[in-house]
Amino acid sequence: MELKEIKQLVKMVETSDISEVEIEEEGRKIRITKRFPSSNGEVHYISAPQNAAMPPVQMAPQAAPAALPSEAVAPAEETPKDDNLVEVRSPMVGTFYAAPSPDADPYTSAGSSVSVGQTLCIIEAMKLMNEIEAEVSGKIKEILVQNAQPVEYNQVLFLIEKS
Repeated sequence: MELKEIKQLVKMVETSDISEVEIEEEGRKIRITKRFPSSNGEVHYISAPQNAAMPPVQMAPQAAPAALPSEAVAPAEETPKDDNLVEVRSPMVGTFYAAPSPDADPYTSAGSSVSVGQTLCIIEAMKLMNEIEAEVSGKIKEILVQNAQPVEYNQVLFLIEKS
């Protein structure tokens, strides 16, 4: 990824409601995180991995947002603490798709059985389609997002009951 592209991403994050974006390309990973300045004037940096040949990029400080409407603040997702339930989380920010195309059947549905490596959904990020696969065999207990819904990094997408 070129420095020009990284600067464009930084600008996009600064001017949008996105708080974090992570991209992996050709074995290199970059994460850009927006943090609101603290009251003590602390400066926040975006850093690239150790093997990248770029210095950290400093983001311009931003004012803290005004109070958000209550519906815009999502509560932390709590799932029952059942040792038999496995959470499948989104590895990136993007758009959730339950099927390979709009007219195709979904990859899976609540109540269906899945095996290790089976595709559960697609997360589209920056025009790239990323297949999310099951890491355990079991039964889909619940699908927590709707088709074509935006998802955040680390958001729980599925609950799988291990078999």
